[in-house]
Amino acid sequence: MDQGDQPENLSPILSDRVLVNGTVIPLTFTGDGKLRWTRKGQRCLTVEKEVLGFTLEGSRIRVRAVVEKRDGICCVGNRGDLVRQSFVFEPLSEDSLTLWSQKLRDYIDALGRPKRLLIFLNPFGGKKSATKIFLQDVKPYIEDADIQITLIETKHQLHAKEVAKTLDLSKYDGIVCVSGDGILVEVVNGLLEREDWSAAIKMPIGMVPAGTANGMIKSLLDSAGETCSASNAILAVIRGHKRSLDVATILQGETRFFSVLMLAWGLIADIDIESEKYRWMGSARIDFYALQRILHLRHYNGRVSFVPAPGFEDYGEPTSYYDEVTSEKSPTQEESVKIQWHGYLGSNVKLENMHWRTIGGPFVSIWLHNVPWGSEDVMAAPNAKFSDGYLDLIITKDCPKLSLLSLMSNMNDGSHVKSPHVTYLKVKAFVLDPGPRVEDPTKEGIIDSDGEVLARGNITYKCDQKALMAYNKLQITVDKGLATLFAPV
Repeated sequence: MDQGDQPENLSPILSDRVLVNGTVIPLTFTGDGKLRWTRKGQRCLTVEKEVLGFTLEGSRIRVRAVVEKRDGICCVGNRGDLVRQSFVFEPLSEDSLTLWSQKLRDYIDALGRPKRLLIFLNPFGGKKSATKIFLQDVKPYIEDADIQITLIETKHQLHAKEVAKTLDLSKYDGIVCVSGDGILVEVVNGLLEREDWSAAIKMPIGMVPAGTANGMIKSLLDSAGETCSASNAILAVIRGHKRSLDVATILQGETRFFSVLMLAWGLIADIDIESEKYRWMGSARIDFYALQRILHLRHYNGRVSFVPAPGFEDYGEPTSYYDEVTSEKSPTQEESVKIQWHGYLGSNVKLENMHWRTIGGPFVSIWLHNVPWGSEDVMAAPNAKFSDGYLDLIITKDCPKLSLLSLMSNMNDGSHVKSPHVTYLKVKAFVLDPGPRVEDPTKEGIIDSDGEVLARGNITYKCDQKALMAYNKLQITVDKGLATLFAPV
């Protein structure tokens, strides 16, 4: 290339003179997607990152954007706070106006952004602030981006799942959950229980933090170095970038549950579920009840077995899959076909051909994680990846209470996994065989998946309430990159 030649992506798509506040200035739209003009210094907007949309107002074009909260505009956006701002340009002729409108529209359409969204809003989650968050921090951005929305307020538990199971997906380019992680889990389970699950699960799902934990959106935004805020979350949806997400299938007999965040048994599950009795304390209930549980520490008998990821083959002792599978009857081929007709069966990996390892109890805590953050201030699994085909397993066995207190206080940065009392590895498949408490064998535990009770043992918190599964052996497999999320990058 001759030294004087410009790279193709820097060549102007369109360059013309326009009016800005009564002054004629040159405006250029380059192939790398930047609008450049000079007014009180060189200014620039990156369409892909900063421009939400534009509207025609008579002879003028109003470009709606997000910019750094400071004077002036930067070509390369910073990681600082962003604010909405409009820029008005007036081409000098009607032909020029038409051309500018066409070029901007063509470029934005080529970005593959969503134009029609179904939004679930959970008004009961977290601090019951989802409606306020939507009106103040979500809706204005969506309107600027000219996205058509259908808004559904969830009325009861599993409402979002019911809608997702029967939804006409052809009407939408994506689903957004203004909630905690629970509505996301419902949507994924609803999509995977459809007859057309293989197509349905490709529907991109976005998250806006409005719940108690918000672990998924925290993981997504943190991976891009962005703060966990409603505005950053909805911008990730508007920009239309996507990434794959592993989905774990939890199986007990013929009962299935699809998990995208985590599974816990022992200390973490007890804190997560039993602290609900102190919900009036707000988020402080977690720390308050964690201290109680550490001071009155429980140990659980049981066993975990797993297929280790490469590099973790030395953990545990060798075992056979046939020693670990659930004792409940497997469905016949005819029954399997019937189940398949109603939804996704789970990963078809041949577990019996894999190399299994096992670790026996007693345990303080068993924690499986699919993404790094369990909540906005708990980095449960710092090495977890969104679509690596593995779950991160965090095991805590015998641990002095003082060390456990220190370990728990280090969860905000993930350094707890470096504790000598913690075993941290990656697994492809997993079997949990939960047992009773060591201190009182008449009492059992709680199995928690994605913040909801999966199984309740004898004499546990609200043990009279029916759970999806029995407090018994269950199996988990991972399907790599099965779901799709809107993501910042």
